[in-house]
Amino acid sequence: MPKGSKELTDARRDEILSACLMLYKTKSFKEITIKDIGSVTSFTRTSIYNYFHTKEEIFLGLFKREYEQWREDLVGILAEEELSAADFCDRLAKSLQKRQLMLKLMSTNLYDMEENCRPERLKDFKGEYGRCLVSLEDCLIKFFPKMDKEERDGFIYSLLPFMFGIYPYTCITDKQKEAMDEAGVCYKISAVYDLVYNCTIRLLLGGQSLLQKE
Repeated sequence: MPKGSKELTDARRDEILSACLMLYKTKSFKEITIKDIGSVTSFTRTSIYNYFHTKEEIFLGLFKREYEQWREDLVGILAEEELSAADFCDRLAKSLQKRQLMLKLMSTNLYDMEENCRPERLKDFKGEYGRCLVSLEDCLIKFFPKMDKEERDGFIYSLLPFMFGIYPYTCITDKQKEAMDEAGVCYKISAVYDLVYNCTIRLLLGGQSLLQKE
């Protein structure tokens, strides 16, 4: 780690993450290199290695930042006085609608990122992921007190695997469209909000305890 204030270190790490994000808007994960990222920062490419050892660590840092921002939204939901099942699903769907980058990283490159990074970086990332789970469960405890632990786990661990598939159903390339048209495949392009809301409302209303509550 380079010498200097924590503020400077954090600022440079954030600059690297933002540079990676800018490139990721037009290039794929496989195409982007540390050299590319270094070319759009204010310091030398070799300096990046003081903060991140691999490209995958940079992407994982970007992913962690997305989880941090999603957790802020979950904490905001938790601050609500009272929410019905429909209102809770609305807030949750809107929180994920803003996190398209998180959904993209989740669906396409998570294994590559986790495989090629240092254990301490992976631990930091998993820690933020875990805090999101806690915030999500806290929301369920507050707004749906009749749910027991098994039901809350059932909701959370149905939603999370589902989230891995949201991006491919909401962002389809022209090449993919052409291939499906030529193959005669019927498909529907959905919005993130619609997919999340429809999934979560069914998960909630499918629980016997909540049917009694509603």
